[in-house]
Amino acid sequence: MNTRLHAACFICLAMVLSSARAEAQVHYHDKGTPWSQRASAGPDAEVPGWFYNLGITGIRAQLVAEEPKALLVKYVFPNSPAAKQVNVGDLIVGAGGQLFKEPHRNGYGVKVFGGDGPIAELGEALDRSQGKDGKGKLSITLRRGSETKEVVLPIGQKYGAYAPTFPAKCAKSDRIVAELLEFLASNQKPNGSFGNPVHNTFAPLAMLASGNSKYLPAVERNVRFHASETRPKETRLAGLINWSYMGAAIVLSEYHLATGEKTVLPELQEIYDHLASSQYLDMAQINPKSKETHPNSFPKGPADAHGGWGHNPGFEGYGPIAMLTGQGALAYSLMHRCGIKVDRTHHDAAYEFLRKGSGVNGYVWYADKASGSGNGWADMGRTGAAGIANFLSPYSDPIYRRRALLHSQIIGEHPQSFPDTHGSPAMGMAYTALAAHVEPTNFRNLMDSNRWWFTMAQCNDGTFYYQPNRDNAGYGADARMTASSVVAFIFTLPKQSLVISGKTTSGRRSQ
Repeated sequence: MNTRLHAACFICLAMVLSSARAEAQVHYHDKGTPWSQRASAGPDAEVPGWFYNLGITGIRAQLVAEEPKALLVKYVFPNSPAAKQVNVGDLIVGAGGQLFKEPHRNGYGVKVFGGDGPIAELGEALDRSQGKDGKGKLSITLRRGSETKEVVLPIGQKYGAYAPTFPAKCAKSDRIVAELLEFLASNQKPNGSFGNPVHNTFAPLAMLASGNSKYLPAVERNVRFHASETRPKETRLAGLINWSYMGAAIVLSEYHLATGEKTVLPELQEIYDHLASSQYLDMAQINPKSKETHPNSFPKGPADAHGGWGHNPGFEGYGPIAMLTGQGALAYSLMHRCGIKVDRTHHDAAYEFLRKGSGVNGYVWYADKASGSGNGWADMGRTGAAGIANFLSPYSDPIYRRRALLHSQIIGEHPQSFPDTHGSPAMGMAYTALAAHVEPTNFRNLMDSNRWWFTMAQCNDGTFYYQPNRDNAGYGADARMTASSVVAFIFTLPKQSLVISGKTTSGRRSQ
């Protein structure tokens, strides 16, 4: 499957549902999905389904409705800590010497966001067992048939526990980043691509942010890949191409701002020309088929959807969406810093689209209309993209900073939806972390509330796993690349070595 078509697995395809409606993050369908979904290749191909990863134990487990305080073991990796001690069919009912206390609270909606219950409780015990006082051993309680027994898994202390300040001043985070960068570099393709638009945005940014010159050649190869895949007059009018252009704009801009390399400036100009021409600003850009295929989304007048970007140039399908428009506004801001002349009317139109789609609390909805009273909230990827775009606005009006801080604040207040975003949870996590990072308290709340996720998503081989999600999309041979690239990127944010993570002329972001 080519890169652009593969990206469909990661891209938003429908309007976000009302936050008042609780909808399971892991959908249970009659045909057995997501549990029956398989990876055709890669390290997960031997696993008979898409199950939750239980950290470095080597266990994959399923959530079972009739066992809300247990995890059903579905697979155990050979040569992992759990091998020969934990069997398929076992129910994990406790960890760290205690039975799980809370039922599953893992789903989509304000009442069920987060990993409360066995997932988070096991994650806490697992992280603690790797610390100084844990001695590298994790006890778990199993129910096997009519018998309940406790086994001790030799987890080891290779990584240690996360520091209270993680990912800053954290030896575990530093070790994880070092291993993930090696993994990403080893999976770069000969043409410089890392895979789909998620990988091709956050893998090179993580490498660049690391400050390790060892990875600069890999970043340069990726920059050349982006340059070869973008053009000023795009003739491909389908295939979700705007996602690739947004990533290219951000990567090439950060590369230029980090290295001063001038040869990328003509390429950035070409990317800008495409983004400017593909931004929806006139009803003449509407694909007539949209009226038949998506009648409820068809613009009722010139103000509807004005200033935004959709999957492809102009207006088609659902039309412009906030997730892409936030990236577009961010791309304009970064290209402006590179010396590219950005049409202020285009930039203002993008910011206005995001303003119209924001609730009074700073939460950003699917498109350019806030839902309900405007005080609701759900997954935060769009809010994150809008937040960092506003924070980096090149214009002096203080409204941009105020909007950015409001976006950051709502993330800090509701960090529990972090692992889930419609379309691509991983991409949503990256942008959510970026917006939270503009204000230290919000970033701290986000990371502390989701320590369980970072613990449970890490695999026994050090890579990170793409857990089942709301849309049950994007799981395949490259799913480890998806999670690993985003985790590596998030863990480099405290370095503030990119403009999007806080680099200024003085080298640090002013708070």
